[in-house]
Amino acid sequence: MMDNGNAAAGLQTKLANDRQLIDVAVVFHSGYGHTERQAEAVRQGIEDVDGARALLLTADEASTRWNELNATSAIIFGTPTYVGAASAAFKTFQEASSQEIMSKGYLWRDKIAAGFTNSGSRSGDKLAVLIQLALFAAQHGMHWVSLDLPPANCSSQGSEDDLNRLGFWLGAAAQSNTDEGPQTAPPAADLATARHLGRRVAKTALQFAAGRPQARPEPALT
Repeated sequence: MMDNGNAAAGLQTKLANDRQLIDVAVVFHSGYGHTERQAEAVRQGIEDVDGARALLLTADEASTRWNELNATSAIIFGTPTYVGAASAAFKTFQEASSQEIMSKGYLWRDKIAAGFTNSGSRSGDKLAVLIQLALFAAQHGMHWVSLDLPPANCSSQGSEDDLNRLGFWLGAAAQSNTDEGPQTAPPAADLATARHLGRRVAKTALQFAAGRPQARPEPALT
């Protein structure tokens, strides 16, 4: 008869063997390095989650590595906010996806998606960009994951050190002073918020991956 110690070890081994390993991509553009720091924080959050691996790609790199993106369980999109919109380089990646992904059978359908953005001012119309990213994911048939953090730094007890200090719901937002380089901006609170987003998406993707084998197949469209 197996003793309790061996039984526990056997269970741990089984759980380790059964554990699914999922890949989460972070696709971003960064004009000056600030959004790249935010993307790196998202990557760290993904890798905080046991069973998740991060694939960090610039928008230019992603445009040549469609097969790797297709194999991921989730994609987190990131771009600076320039004049109220995503950067031109990120838009180029988005538009390329219509030919490479949509027209070939909606290859990203049912993937998990989320987004982040950075700008020089506290608001800076960042919400407009997060909405654009959510619509982009919806056009691909993806499932959007929100930030799931209450707005902070909004009372006399608040602090610039709070997560979600800028008060965004749809995704992770960061603010970088325009006279500071990426060595010091965005601030630590915004990077911690981005790391939270990475963890949340990785956990959600693992939940979806675990549930897919039990899901009933949808009837074919006629």
